[in-house]
Amino acid sequence: MSRTVTALVSAPGGFAGRLDAFEVPTLDWYHVEPVNDALEHLLGVPTHVLRLISAEGGDRPCGGFVTYHVEALGEPGRAQFHAAEEPEQDAEHRMPWARRGGPSELVAWADTQVGRTGPAVQVRTWGMSVVHRLPTADGPVWLKAVPPFFSDEGAVIEMVADVDLTLVPKLIASAPQRVLLGDEPGGNCWDVTPEDVERIVPRWVAVQHALAGEPRIRSTAVPMPGFGLPDTLTHGDFHPGNWHRTGAIIDWADAVWGHPALDACRIIEFTRPEIHDHVRRVWSEAWLALRPDSRPLEALDVARAASHLHNAVKAQQFLDNVEQSERIYHTGYPEAELRAVRRPAR
Repeated sequence: MSRTVTALVSAPGGFAGRLDAFEVPTLDWYHVEPVNDALEHLLGVPTHVLRLISAEGGDRPCGGFVTYHVEALGEPGRAQFHAAEEPEQDAEHRMPWARRGGPSELVAWADTQVGRTGPAVQVRTWGMSVVHRLPTADGPVWLKAVPPFFSDEGAVIEMVADVDLTLVPKLIASAPQRVLLGDEPGGNCWDVTPEDVERIVPRWVAVQHALAGEPRIRSTAVPMPGFGLPDTLTHGDFHPGNWHRTGAIIDWADAVWGHPALDACRIIEFTRPEIHDHVRRVWSEAWLALRPDSRPLEALDVARAASHLHNAVKAQQFLDNVEQSERIYHTGYPEAELRAVRRPAR
């Protein structure tokens, strides 16, 4: 599989047109760092990818032929462009970073918080977030913006840090719908091991136990029986891809107040079957150590269906609140999650 892209380019002097297609070395549609690298080589000026216009073929969200709207930050030569229809300047539910000047405004805000030592690199963009890597004298920092229907990531990170500072990335600065974070080296835990589970899960359970009580952020739309466990802060997307080898957890914008078994289900959903029993044991023992009268394994059995319902509600929220061209990422997911509710647990 490969990803072939073309760009419709807007420049300071107006819409320039469409470029010939070219291949990039990664597959994910929202991974735009190699797209910008190739475009700067072709155009001689830096660029920002504003949004995905269309994707044909591939295996969502990877590969195929992808068309982006791109903003050139300087005036490129016009000889290599073909005539094309200019993308519409605005649309319902368009995110601020998908408009001309949007990514530059975010970087300008970050520049008021840290001393940048080189060009900002746009790493990814889609309707759910935009992420830039900024070089500084103290190492890279990460600039992230999210839609208004997500939780305040800065506030959530501060809430967790008050209990366990090592479980979250360093929060350098935050403002509505944006954060500036310190680097977490070492990579993620997609290839999760039993040791990763033992290193991350009990610490997160301890934080959830400490934070339990009245909701402090928006609540999940899917209630479930308690089984002796409290409603508390849930990460909302607690798969190992959001765990780092340093022991920190990233990507807190999906956080909601709800039942902690929803996070355990997310781990199981994204890990190999042979590790599922280990996840169940580590998670349940961590809760029993803090709440001896609870019944965490019973909670997990019920939470399987609740987790799929929660995922369906969340995916529908995404579809209802992103612009038409970005819905390709989530089309069909609510229905798939609802069908999964009816599948028997293994």
